[in-house]
Amino acid sequence: MNSLTALEHHPLLPRVEQALDTIRPYLAADGGNVRVLGITDELVLQLELLGACGTCPMSPMTLKAGVEESVKKAVPEIVRVEAINGTPLAEQPAGQTGHPVSPAPVPTPAF
Repeated sequence: MNSLTALEHHPLLPRVEQALDTIRPYLAADGGNVRVLGITDELVLQLELLGACGTCPMSPMTLKAGVEESVKKAVPEIVRVEAINGTPLAEQPAGQTGHPVSPAPVPTPAF
């Protein structure tokens, strides 16, 4: 049985897809989406980031705080979620390192 067939018949896939469906509208609002590529024997969910999600510098945080949290809440058997095509934090554009810098305060104009 090839991996695609195995994925189609994985017992966790319907619950994973249902969990992803709850966050897809938020991803779509920013021009992105995710697609399940696989579920490993170690119960790691492998996703492909689609559209804007594939190149967005916020993708690692969205994956961890949004996607992984939603999936693990609905499917506690999943131990981790990883993006197969995500941009690693060290390679993010504009020198971003995954540690956001707080914006400088904007002075309030005096009236």
